[in-house]
Amino acid sequence: MAENDETERDDVRKEFDEAVTMTAGELEDWLDTDESTSVGQKDGGQGKDGGGESVGHHSGRRIVEILHTKKADLTDDDVAHMKKVVGYVHRHLAQRPDGDVTDTPWRWSLMNWGHDPLKKNRKK
Repeated sequence: MAENDETERDDVRKEFDEAVTMTAGELEDWLDTDESTSVGQKDGGQGKDGGGESVGHHSGRRIVEILHTKKADLTDDDVAHMKKVVGYVHRHLAQRPDGDVTDTPWRWSLMNWGHDPLKKNRKK
């Protein structure tokens, strides 16, 4: 792998680590909630159970896999998804509604992507 490719992967990993504030366990628990499955754009019925899993919910499951993967074992597809996560979190944070966001679809959508806006960072 070229040195600049390795630098880019390191940069993406750093941005991903900043954007994803939930641990793998927290995210797994969250994805099992009704709130998690109630938000997001559905994929048209292609998800598990044919019910149309949301794009964010599917992304959350992928994030859990990435969080369990050693840095050296990340694939190019993993890195591409990490970039997608960072982009989504940054765009969505810019749309923060006024007031208490604790029980809002805005927060729940972010949490599907591994970012809890009420949490500062992920404990490693």
